[in-house]
Amino acid sequence: MFGSLLLALLLARAAAGSVQRDRQSSWDYSSILSPKRFQGIEFEDLPGFTRSVYERNYAIVTPESLVFAGNPRWANASTAHIISPAVGANFAMALVSMRKHSHGTAPPSGHERFLFVLDGVVEVTADGQTVELRADDYAYLPAGLDHSVRSAAGAGLLLFERRYALKGSPRFLHGHTQEQPVLPVEGEVFALRKLLPQTSEYDFNVHVMDFLPGEHLFVKEVHYNQHGLLLLQGKGIYRLGSDWYPVQAGDAIWMAPYVPQWYAALGTQESRYILYKDTTVDPLLH
Repeated sequence: MFGSLLLALLLARAAAGSVQRDRQSSWDYSSILSPKRFQGIEFEDLPGFTRSVYERNYAIVTPESLVFAGNPRWANASTAHIISPAVGANFAMALVSMRKHSHGTAPPSGHERFLFVLDGVVEVTADGQTVELRADDYAYLPAGLDHSVRSAAGAGLLLFERRYALKGSPRFLHGHTQEQPVLPVEGEVFALRKLLPQTSEYDFNVHVMDFLPGEHLFVKEVHYNQHGLLLLQGKGIYRLGSDWYPVQAGDAIWMAPYVPQWYAALGTQESRYILYKDTTVDPLLH
């Protein structure tokens, strides 16, 4: 009788253990050698891992680190700020995710705005006119110009905003990236387009730079200008300070004054990035 009772207790304990944790009955190793695994990191396999880096004079913000939140100037939309004056930058850089029937209003008084359409369609109303912008289109809105940005079906935007630092009268303008001329850059091989006029009315410019696979910057730059960069296509290696980082489309970079910087395009696809650069302002006034 004692033996039967002991056997019953053991069986009951075994049954309780099997309820808590059943043994795995099948295995699947296909993800280890899947083509997807070699195209990038599957972050769900690496809890807590990110490629994002924040240092004293530069930062890399990768897509898995973006935090989108509501913004009082953007209705039915959310923004993810990549950089802002909170870290000493003279500009703010943000991504805007506009949902259906969303709209945005002008930044605070004294601030200018540059917007670049990543996806979808928006209508910008300013200076008595309404223009429709699509992917690869852009608009510059000077400080003090009341305006609105609307999307009926949703859109994705890149924003550069800053307090206007000059006493000029820049004008509202808009355009399409590919319609801008490729400008010569002595000693370099990349294709450069500048989206804003190179005049003393504008205190920053926005560059679009294209690199064929294997092309790279010749100059290992160190300068007083600040940068905000978004890699739009391709992948490569970016040197920042004394460190080297693999980067790919969707990655954003902030570069403070005088941080050493250099880029090389890798892979089989052409690289393109868009870059904020403060210009025409006396370095003693920075």
